[in-house]
Amino acid sequence: MNPQVLIVDDDPVVRDLLCRFLQSNGYDASVLHDGTHLQRRLERERPSVVVLDIMMPNTDGLRALTALRAAGDDIPVIFVTARGTVADRIIGLSLGADDYLTKPFDPRELLARIQTVLRRRGPATTSAPEARKRYRFGPFELDFATRTLSRDETRVTLRDSEFALLKIFVNNPYKVLSRVLIHDLVHRDDLPFRDRSLDVPIWRLRRVIENDPSNPCYVQTVRGKGYVFVPDADPDGAPFAADPA
Repeated sequence: MNPQVLIVDDDPVVRDLLCRFLQSNGYDASVLHDGTHLQRRLERERPSVVVLDIMMPNTDGLRALTALRAAGDDIPVIFVTARGTVADRIIGLSLGADDYLTKPFDPRELLARIQTVLRRRGPATTSAPEARKRYRFGPFELDFATRTLSRDETRVTLRDSEFALLKIFVNNPYKVLSRVLIHDLVHRDDLPFRDRSLDVPIWRLRRVIENDPSNPCYVQTVRGKGYVFVPDADPDGAPFAADPA
């Protein structure tokens, strides 16, 4: 079965161009004229990825994605938009987008971004549930059998990619893990490592488990070495001190 892409854009020229290009490259493509009925559409049709414009009438892309993530829908989403400032990209990614591409762009770049997102999502979703004891840290409990996270007995929305990343940290508490090692453990495939490829996944995980993602206590950065998971961290205490290499 070919991967399916849902294109949500109010510009008919863009929709037609992307549909024809994706279909010529082995993808199935469908369209939606704005974000108003995106959730309803996804109840009937589950594409592999959504390509979502931001600047649209009625419901714009930011509001549409916010509603999706609030409802717990983890479908991959790539923003394509003329709004290309650093602040715009940060907002889009922090709302839960998997990638952000600024118009105008070469359709071949969008294709590469789609392929990367699907590869990145693939390995995490295929790993089987584990029959092992639940893991507790701070107010959280990680259930390996159901692949869910709870905070004070309230379920927390957790992406498959975030579960995979958190599981790596849980399996290696107090160990400084390099970015390359984390990348290899998450992907387990031929996806090449890029130096900044973990920035967004780490930020997303911190948004889930940290009171202040910009000042994390559980997933801490060890400058020049990588990251360390500190399950019994004190939010008001000193940061973890790595052993000298």
